[in-house]
Amino acid sequence: MLDRETARMRVLEAAEELFYSQGIQAVGMDAVRQASGVSLKRLYQLFPSKEELVLEFLRQRDRRWQQALAGYVDAQPTPEERILAVFDWLHTWFSEPDYRGCAFINSFGELGAVSHEVAEQARRHKKTFHDYLASLVTAAGRPAELADQLALLAEGAITTAAIFGTPEPAHRAREAALILMHTP
Repeated sequence: MLDRETARMRVLEAAEELFYSQGIQAVGMDAVRQASGVSLKRLYQLFPSKEELVLEFLRQRDRRWQQALAGYVDAQPTPEERILAVFDWLHTWFSEPDYRGCAFINSFGELGAVSHEVAEQARRHKKTFHDYLASLVTAAGRPAELADQLALLAEGAITTAAIFGTPEPAHRAREAALILMHTP
């Protein structure tokens, strides 16, 4: 029998893969059970409801996404390069073979109207991303409103890349960011 943490990790890995690739509403707990190899009884001990599993999937994805972004961006040598690196990182993410857009936008679209907690988790993720952009803008000595503009560029690129199945919107958004950064 798997220890609690191993079972929890397997369930979350299976849920993330299934929810992201197929959609939350299309995936039942039995599919998560089957993909994880964890018994249904154990699954419900770990996550008493599907909504609890969805929320933990989103929290985990948020942590991983934010860490991956910051790890890439913060390695750049100058504040201006860090801002532009956001869009370079997005291009890399969009180029992944299983890219299906933003899990938070997707979950909000599926469940935001019926689950206050899912909607709130999506809002938190987007606010954290915006706050990160704002910190980059501040560090570069740029006007605060640039963060709002960059967030819109990034969010538009995320959605457009998913819809058209190409990473190129990240390059177009980077070009627009560069123009905004050099506009007096």
